[in-house]
Amino acid sequence: MIITLAEPHDLTKLLAFREEAAGWLRKLGSDQWSRPYPADKLLATIEAGTVFMLRDGHATAGTITLTPDAEEGLWTDGELAEPSMFVNKLTVAREYAGQDLGGRLLDWAGDRARCAGAQWLRLDAWTANEALQRYYLSHGFTHVRTVREGGAVNGGPRVSGWLGQRAARRADHGFADRTPKPERLRFAA
Repeated sequence: MIITLAEPHDLTKLLAFREEAAGWLRKLGSDQWSRPYPADKLLATIEAGTVFMLRDGHATAGTITLTPDAEEGLWTDGELAEPSMFVNKLTVAREYAGQDLGGRLLDWAGDRARCAGAQWLRLDAWTANEALQRYYLSHGFTHVRTVREGGAVNGGPRVSGWLGQRAARRADHGFADRTPKPERLRFAA
């Protein structure tokens, strides 16, 4: 399997991935990703070069977004002063479930973050999805805290505020990486 940058023509596939994941989560009793993700915002992240595709021949097995930009209101100023990269929208196609591709994508992201000069690989997870939180803990993340207020709508409850981090580190993820070398992070000393 190879990792490549997502391209604009991948937008339809990425939206379908999210829809598939939302349907699976609904069956598990979760409302995570129940609202459609705006296509224009997803296209902007593709064009920014932060969305990556895991390809298995002509099939797409998974996707991950890795960015140096934190979601507003989650991390403290002190945490934001530490060189970090942030994982978003990690999704594995249901037909590839059970192969720990998500864990390997997290390893790839941690290795890429390290190459960019990050100290931390960080993420936020759905506040009510305890199974997902346990998944991240089982993959070496430490729970930092849960932010429950300051959501996107009128400062109301935040639905994705479980914060986790692990050290950015070298990892043998086993994928052929066909992405450009990451830019070094720029942080004020």
